[in-house]
Amino acid sequence: MKNKMITARDVDFAKWFTDVVRVARLVDYSSIKGCDVLEPNGYAIWENIQHVLDEKFKELGHQNVYLPLFIPESLLNKEKEHVAGFAPEVAWVTHGGENKLEERMCVRPTSETLFCNYYANSITSYRDLPKLYNQWCNVVRWEKETRPLMRSREFLWQEGHTLHETSAEAEKEALQMLNVYREFYENYLAIPVVVGKKTEKEKFSGAEYTYTVEALMYNGVSLQSATSHYFGQKFTIPFNITFSNRENKLEHPYQTSWGLSQRSIGGIVMVHSDDNGLVLPPRIAPVKVAIIPIVQDEAITKKAQEIKGILELAKIKTIIDDTDKSAGFKFAEQETKGIPIRIEIGLKEMAQKEMVAVRRDDRSKTSISFATDIAAEITKIMDNMHNDMYQKARLRNEQKTYTCTDLNQVKAVMKNGSGFIKAMWCGSLECELKMKEINGIKARCIPFNQERLANQCVCCGQEAKEMVIWGIQY
Repeated sequence: MKNKMITARDVDFAKWFTDVVRVARLVDYSSIKGCDVLEPNGYAIWENIQHVLDEKFKELGHQNVYLPLFIPESLLNKEKEHVAGFAPEVAWVTHGGENKLEERMCVRPTSETLFCNYYANSITSYRDLPKLYNQWCNVVRWEKETRPLMRSREFLWQEGHTLHETSAEAEKEALQMLNVYREFYENYLAIPVVVGKKTEKEKFSGAEYTYTVEALMYNGVSLQSATSHYFGQKFTIPFNITFSNRENKLEHPYQTSWGLSQRSIGGIVMVHSDDNGLVLPPRIAPVKVAIIPIVQDEAITKKAQEIKGILELAKIKTIIDDTDKSAGFKFAEQETKGIPIRIEIGLKEMAQKEMVAVRRDDRSKTSISFATDIAAEITKIMDNMHNDMYQKARLRNEQKTYTCTDLNQVKAVMKNGSGFIKAMWCGSLECELKMKEINGIKARCIPFNQERLANQCVCCGQEAKEMVIWGIQY
């Protein structure tokens, strides 16, 4: 039965999304306009995201640092293209207490300039390179229109900032980190993605080029899910970052930046959840299993605690709902929270010496004998659940991906809905802007997996240069 507190997804997707994140207690509104409260259920997902990625970053040699929250205006202005890209979203601090500051400072929208200022004073030789640093922090961007988890004025993210001796090393780093994000989305969030390079218009302000991870939400709208940028020397030259190279000559190092934010939680919601609430991929869910005693009974309680102990010994986070609420109420509550596996134990199950494991995504049931390796059985169910969720999302992506060879086809797709549009492009800014006139379509990426769909540009009919994936975005 549908949750009455949640608007139907196919009736009003935006309202459905807001209902799910609030009913699942991921996010609540605050009295500060455009800023959210990340509640324990939501923050626990972010902690798991941090744990998985942080471990991977460190395996690759990265170290965590923390830099200041404030950026002096003179520092922000050192790289003109960068500051121009962020100027409309910058929040400024003009007073300290009652005193006007001699120089106003912005609250960091991103930290390239801070890292450059730090790096300029911390390297002297090629022996100091590479610098492989990452920061987990909050940033502020003064968004005009906000949405919980997706676009808030303050949000959580990680931002990697690295320096390298050669351009080849830096370019390898940028591609490597893109693949870290791709694997994370697919192997932990069960979200299929497209990876590629941004167009010159859509790249990060100040970058030589930008790689991107693009995911398609249930409603066919694209989510830029993570990005990795190659800066070359575009920041190291204006910030006068130099090192003595192997020939004992001064040289500017090569730089990258890469990041993922809390909007990845919003992506989980919009790809996997349903009209009954949150559906969490088991590998990122803070709580993997909820044990529900069907009735209040001493023997059932003892068995539930025994099973919890077995699962937690196998590092499967488990809770027991032993409240005096009805079994039906407990089932609905755990469904709303998106806990991947529900274990039911009642008098019937005790008599048959088994329990029933129910998957959150499709409600399929599996009877598991108390005499078996319970942890192994639950792990197998969760692996199957992850794979099924991924394949379901992949199939939906295929159904919402369209090949177009002229503008009339593009308009027809956008009139009937939305999704990824694969179309050839001549490479001109004029055609990119022309496409944007159709429902605000943007070039999502130039995918690595190229297809020669036609010889002509979808927009102008001139010779095509490459295939681009287009779509509307969050």
